[in-house]
Amino acid sequence: MNRFTSLIAGALVALLVASSMLFIVDQRQFAVIYALGEIKEVITEPGLKIKLPPPLQNVVMLDRRVQTLDSPESRPIFTAEKKSLVIDWLIKWRITDPRQFIRTSNADIRNAENRLAPVVQAAFNEEITKRTVIAVLASEREKIMQDVRKRLADEAKQFGIEIVDVRIKRVDFAAGITESVYRRMESERKRVANELRSTGAAEGEKIRADADRQSEVIVAEAFRDAQKVKGEGDAKASALYAESFGRDPQFAQFYRSLEAYRASFRNRSDVMVVDPSSDFFKAMRGAPTGGAAPAKK
Repeated sequence: MNRFTSLIAGALVALLVASSMLFIVDQRQFAVIYALGEIKEVITEPGLKIKLPPPLQNVVMLDRRVQTLDSPESRPIFTAEKKSLVIDWLIKWRITDPRQFIRTSNADIRNAENRLAPVVQAAFNEEITKRTVIAVLASEREKIMQDVRKRLADEAKQFGIEIVDVRIKRVDFAAGITESVYRRMESERKRVANELRSTGAAEGEKIRADADRQSEVIVAEAFRDAQKVKGEGDAKASALYAESFGRDPQFAQFYRSLEAYRASFRNRSDVMVVDPSSDFFKAMRGAPTGGAAPAKK
């Protein structure tokens, strides 16, 4: 019985020793083997691996996936125009040199990010201070991110990491100057609007003046043409009257009498005191106003 127990105990000890010597490396991890506190080996290939049992050797796993670091706090940065901007950023990074990463961060991702954040903030400060507000907000936003990434490339190697990407999440004015900037933008828009209104009013006056001039020219030409037509008509009418009156003088005298009656009795309220036997009314009595009497048939 004692022998059987000893065999079981030995098997358990052997199993424990074997389990402490075997470990699995995931494809998302680096495995770092320590031997008496020193880095003995870095395993990058996934699979089942063997090491010496503790305390001779220990294993530390490092995440090799891409990590995200957000700006820990929003600090104002002055532009080339001395305007204060607040920049929120993020970076994507991953471990590329496990040995260097362990030396600088003691295998702790939080320690690495705490040391990396001021470096990223300093890189943004250097790039923002060289540019204007408009460049930061629009025209050179992409270039700022590229330049920051280039600046961080060499410094990241000191931490045993690689900068995968740099992004600006938000750009805003500092709270103290936001209102003044809005007022300045408002006054600028009003100035542009007033300038456009003035230009429009001037163009409107110019168009109206040109239209009035053209209208006066058209009316004058029309009046001239009308007078010309009227004069030609009067000339033809006078010629026809003269020709007609020359052919029949009695008819001409009768026509003139009718014209005189029409002019005299234009309004019903007009009153005239005239002797009915006067020559003025002879046309109404059927007698001619002068000359020889018509021949009796």
